Amino acid sequence: MNFRQLECFVAVVDEGSFTRAARALGITQPSLSQHIKTLEAELDGTVLDRLPRGVSLTPAGRALLPEARLAVRALERGWQSARSALDLELGELEIATVLSMAVGVLPPHIGVWHARHPNIAVRLHEFRHRHLLEDAVEQGVADFAVGPRPVRRWDGPLETIAWEEFVLVVSSGDPLAAQRSVTVEELRDRQWVLYHPDHGLAGIVEEICRRAGFRPRGTVRTSQAEGAVRLAAVGVGIALAPDNIVVPGLDCAVLRFTPRLIRDVAVYARNDWSPTAAAFVDVLRSGARARPKGAISIEL
Repeated sequence: MNFRQLECFVAVVDEGSFTRAARALGITQPSLSQHIKTLEAELDGTVLDRLPRGVSLTPAGRALLPEARLAVRALERGWQSARSALDLELGELEIATVLSMAVGVLPPHIGVWHARHPNIAVRLHEFRHRHLLEDAVEQGVADFAVGPRPVRRWDGPLETIAWEEFVLVVSSGDPLAAQRSVTVEELRDRQWVLYHPDHGLAGIVEEICRRAGFRPRGTVRTSQAEGAVRLAAVGVGIALAPDNIVVPGLDCAVLRFTPRLIRDVAVYARNDWSPTAAAFVDVLRSGARARPKGAISIEL
């Protein structure tokens, strides 16, 4: 079993026919068919059922497909890493991150990266929860993750690179708008803009309120931190959000918590850093801020 056989197999499944797969790979259909036949001969069984219109996976094919995708992707990424290692002039970085960090943390660093390496594209894979980041890196979907520290034990490279602060957003007419800071205990009787349970910030809101001895009462739930900020700005409820996603000029008040609430931002990968990934991590390090004294780190 070799790369070309697996590549042909995955292409046939993705394209739904031998003809389209051959065209996508730039080879003849007889050549592609021979690769599939050789693969099936080595397995001593079929992986595809040939239908009058298209193909379908056999049980063996269904078992092989996810591993074949990983193998093909790994080799493609290896080629890209090798090219990038030559002179950091060509390639693509695939980064897994959470939605709020894609909006608030990463854009300035990507701007610096683009100025230094304009021919190395950055592709973001954005997820709602840290668990999905870990899965994306483990499955080879992304080169590395930038997000909350992983919950599970992580055997690959892992480094805390920065932090982001959580703030409270209220409408400009809210009684709290005149304050510069607020304690969570003061918010016991307030109505909140909450996040959907599968969003990583949902657990953070629940946890800080639990520590203060109450459960937040929600008026609306959203899956977007930017949406929560805008809903709070129009007075639907109060909202917790990362400070770096609050758009300047929005008609609202932003209060720090006392004590300040922060979340560590980590960068981690499955294997050793590729030269390109290591260069991007250096960009992240160069923009790091000093950690505020007395801040409480919320990790969920």
